[in-house]
Amino acid sequence: MNTLSTQLLPSATNMVRLDHTHVLSTFHQYKASAPARVRIGLANTICLALEVHAQLEEEIFYPAVREVAPELLADSPAEHQEMREAIARLRQLDPDDPAHEEQLMALMRMVMHHVADEETLVLPAAERLLPGRLGEIGLRMTRRRFELVAPRSGEIALNMGRAASGNKLLLAGCTAAALGLLWWGRAGRRAFRG
Repeated sequence: MNTLSTQLLPSATNMVRLDHTHVLSTFHQYKASAPARVRIGLANTICLALEVHAQLEEEIFYPAVREVAPELLADSPAEHQEMREAIARLRQLDPDDPAHEEQLMALMRMVMHHVADEETLVLPAAERLLPGRLGEIGLRMTRRRFELVAPRSGEIALNMGRAASGNKLLLAGCTAAALGLLWWGRAGRRAFRG
């Protein structure tokens, strides 16, 4: 498939890399000395981003990679499950509990290990073995991402607002981003159905 959409949107491997960058940069914004609302906003943002990322990989990206190199993904399902369990534990903790930060750091270590494996092994292999399909897979991942995040746009906006350190301009940007997500969730889906 060589449509305009597949040419304009990121390839599947670039989408995975963008997700990795987003989550790791959000981890790096986390400071133990920040107010509880900022810490919980960042933690919730990380958790939701990881859940969406894992679902996209499991539903769309991994099946395509398994077709050409199943051995590359031997550890991935177990790593995703381990992250889900860490996320569940994190969500049960109060942000002022010292265990909250410990659990977040444990999650960060898991994610960094998983990212290193994917970016050094899985993504280069996918680019080598699936070069003609990565645009179409990326388009499918984009469509599915909108389906996953649109119902949670209010939650995303709330977490972005919490994570803002009081800067009103940033908060206004967060609100604009949330409104954009709502638009994509409704009207934008029609544009990608082609």
